[in-house]
Amino acid sequence: MPMSASLSSVARPRHGLFPPLTLATLGTAILAGLLADGAWEIWARFVTPYWVGGPLQPAALVQSVFGFSNFALAEAVHLVVGIVFYPLGYLFIARPIADRFFPFLPWPVVALGFGAGLWVFALYVMAHLIAGLPPFLGFIQLTWASLVGHLIFGLVCGAVVRWRSGATG
Repeated sequence: MPMSASLSSVARPRHGLFPPLTLATLGTAILAGLLADGAWEIWARFVTPYWVGGPLQPAALVQSVFGFSNFALAEAVHLVVGIVFYPLGYLFIARPIADRFFPFLPWPVVALGFGAGLWVFALYVMAHLIAGLPPFLGFIQLTWASLVGHLIFGLVCGAVVRWRSGATG
């Protein structure tokens, strides 16, 4: 199978609900994660401080959730999740659900929905249900900055998957 054919099946598989388990799919996920996490980091560390007075610090949330005392370990966990696991979630959960139940949605809507889902997961499930913080941190300015960051992450992740697939839809 030519490389372009295997990559074209990454975003929207022609046969089956999920993309193939190939190195091309993993490469797409990691590239999407690197670029999406890079965009997140630019937003979180360089833009957000102008809005809320300080950067978003997801490693602090990781520390709260898992009880890590080592900040570098918490940063590493957040990076691995953002670079590997979240993009795989887009490819193997968000896209298949959208393709199955909402096939009429354009990719940017699916990608933004994915980003919003990550935000809910981070600030409700992890921060509130697991770490015991107020739901969505009480909807302070940081909450909204986090939402924008997660939307950016989702959009970049979706754009990279679309680009790598060569899809037009």
